[in-house]
Amino acid sequence: MRIPALLPRLVAILLSIGLACSARGDAIDDGFAAYDAGDFAAAFSLFSNAAEQGYADAQFTLGVMYDEGQGVPQGHVQAARWYRKAAEQGHTDAQYQLGGKYYLGEGVAQDYVQAARWYRQAAAQGYANAQWNLGELYELGNGVPQDYPQAGRWYRKAAEQGNVHAQSNLGDLYAAGNGVPQDDVQAARWYRKAAAQGDTDGAWSLGAMFDFGDGVWGRYLKLAVAYRRIIFQRINGSTS
Repeated sequence: MRIPALLPRLVAILLSIGLACSARGDAIDDGFAAYDAGDFAAAFSLFSNAAEQGYADAQFTLGVMYDEGQGVPQGHVQAARWYRKAAEQGHTDAQYQLGGKYYLGEGVAQDYVQAARWYRQAAAQGYANAQWNLGELYELGNGVPQDYPQAGRWYRKAAEQGNVHAQSNLGDLYAAGNGVPQDDVQAARWYRKAAAQGDTDGAWSLGAMFDFGDGVWGRYLKLAVAYRRIIFQRINGSTS
């Protein structure tokens, strides 16, 4: 299971922290400024003070800083500890990251049941990556009973938000008829959406459907050929 990079989400969280600084005191304000300036040691100290006061955004940020070794030696156990504190307050990003910790066994004992628990909480709040990951757990039967309809349900929620991996996985379910009625046209539809975002799995699957003539009619033919050409060019390092 792929775990997306932390830093893009942290940037968004830091922006939200910055907008709420006036309500959260000088420690958060100064921590944001220090982090933005690349002074991670100062940011860590300031966010630590706010985290100890119970601010969930600061607790989550400390988790990220421990994960990345920013201003403090890298420590996955400590990262998980702070993610948990924020997650227990309903912090969506922290719930997702804690789920990832349990899935990977990073800083905590590997536990798919706990991974599913925390992914589910983030997924219920609309977090697309958590919805995709929860769908994979259901598809594989990791931490939850294998359940293709549930996998399809969560893949669809994430896919409709543009999650490329969920789009490709939903295409797989339609192609195989697992948890949804077998439907080559729907499979091609979701593969096409994934491939349009540059997903190689979706592009290859769409190309394979073209080879076999499955669900790929007139409007898909040119797209299928184009996607296969893109993948070929990437593999061979060509842009011509």
